[in-house]
Order: sequence, then structure tokens, then C-alpha cells
Amino acid sequence: MIYGSITRRGALAAVGFAFVSKAFAGAKMVKIVLFDALGRRQGVTTVDKIKKSDEEWKKELTPEQFEVTRHKGTERPFTGRYAANHDDGVYSCICCGTPLFDSKTKFESGTGWPSFWQPIAKENVSVGMDNSLGMQRDEVNCARCDAHLGHVFNDGPRPTGLRYCMNSASLNFKKRGQQ
Repeated sequence: MIYGSITRRGALAAVGFAFVSKAFAGAKMVKIVLFDALGRRQGVTTVDKIKKSDEEWKKELTPEQFEVTRHKGTERPFTGRYAANHDDGVYSCICCGTPLFDSKTKFESGTGWPSFWQPIAKENVSVGMDNSLGMQRDEVNCARCDAHLGHVFNDGPRPTGLRYCMNSASLNFKKRGQQ
């Protein structure tokens, strides 16, 4: 049967398309930079933004990792496993594996948290305002899964003058060349 100039099949297809479009309207894509095991830039790719429930994250993370990454917690200074790490390699997000920092930009800040003067790729992190604890700070999150990583301050070394002060609990480290 024809309704005006639209067939029944066409009308059903349009309704189906509208339903599918609405279902995926909340899905978000982000661009991140990929790196090989040696820390060499492989190019930019578009990937799905990762969204999971707290229950899903709790199954994948330790209690400390969950509190830091999903509830914007902070580990105590000088207690994180990467604060004194001096090995050569790449730090990635504990939640989704996105490469975040290269050990070549790590420095001793004296703060008790792993500190870097720049991310491995600006596309892989996002920076937003954090007004908690009665102060204003710049919060650093993973661009792909929104994991809280730490904060960035403008008291770092050259060449950027920045200090990305990260929680070890939000990071995973692989030695350069290790898969």
C-alpha cells in the first residue's frame, strides 16, 4: 500500500533508521594517537568513547584504582608504584590502555607522585576545571574513558613549564619494546 508517495517498506525503514539513530545518538567518538611498543607514534585514529557502569569498572579494577580513576580520588604521596620508577617505557591508562605518557618526559618533582612535563599526545588526555577541596585546579583525564589521572600545574621544568602530577593507580607501565 502507498501512503502519499511513501511505501509501507519505506516508512518502516525510516522508522527503523530513526530508532537506530536514537539508540546510537549517545555513542561518542574520540580521536586518539596510537603508539607502537617502542613508543613511536603510529597515527591518529577515531575510536568509541568508553562508557561503563560503576559495577563494570569495579570488576576490572582494584578498589584503589576504582576510587582514583572513577571517583577522582588521590593516592597518598610516595606510596604509588611509579613514583620512583626510572625505567624506560610508556605509561598507559589502567582503565582502557590508551597511551598517556612517555618516560622520557618524567621528572623528579619531589611531590611523591609520578610527574611528567607533557603527555605522549595531547589528543590522549583531556584537561578540565576541578573546583574541589576549596581550590581551583586543572584536572587531567584519559580522553577515551574519562579516567581521572591527576592534575596539571604550571610549575614544571622546561621546555613546557608544566607538571602533570599523576596517580600511579591510574597508570600501567610497559618497558619500551615490551608488548
